[in-house]
Amino acid sequence: MDIKRVPVSIYAEMTPNPKVMKFVSNKLLLQTDSAEFRNIEEAKPSPLATKLFHFPFVKEVFISGNYIAIAKFDVIEWDDVAQEVRIFITEFLQEGGVAVNEEQLVPKEEIQESNGPVLSGEDKTEVEQRIVDILEEYIKPAVAQDGGNIAFIAYKDKVVEVQLQGACSGCPSSTMTLKSGILSILQKMLPTLVDEVVAING
Repeated sequence: MDIKRVPVSIYAEMTPNPKVMKFVSNKLLLQTDSAEFRNIEEAKPSPLATKLFHFPFVKEVFISGNYIAIAKFDVIEWDDVAQEVRIFITEFLQEGGVAVNEEQLVPKEEIQESNGPVLSGEDKTEVEQRIVDILEEYIKPAVAQDGGNIAFIAYKDKVVEVQLQGACSGCPSSTMTLKSGILSILQKMLPTLVDEVVAING
């Protein structure tokens, strides 16, 4: 009996960051939260990202759920290469290529330790846990729509530190997102507890 494969379809979508294009798949690419690769060395757990780095204009690859957000260098415009990348990803997945070997991903805790301490679930205060819940429920879905991700890093002296990933990292409008979107939601839901939101990477 011939098992019919579900055809893979990929469509490209612009993000608020002109350097980042989002490629959305009709199949789930990653079970865990997300994976970010800033160079071919970091991309070892991801056969797809490794291949994408062979394109000379690819700067960073971010994979989450059913999409891949690719940041490019300024040497070329997306109009010239988006179609080529879309076809490449479609064919790679159609042939059974693996987007990410999840068991090879370095746990986020270990990555954080090299950048400074990270709080595990048990170590969070009640306020920190509420901030994380608000980010997960209200902010992550909106940010994911734009091809990005946001991770809680720390809360101290009424300042919330977050890490921006994917299309949000280095995006010209990310400052606006932080100030108007995230800050206002946190202040609305946690009045008097949050004065500022800071991105530690852009």
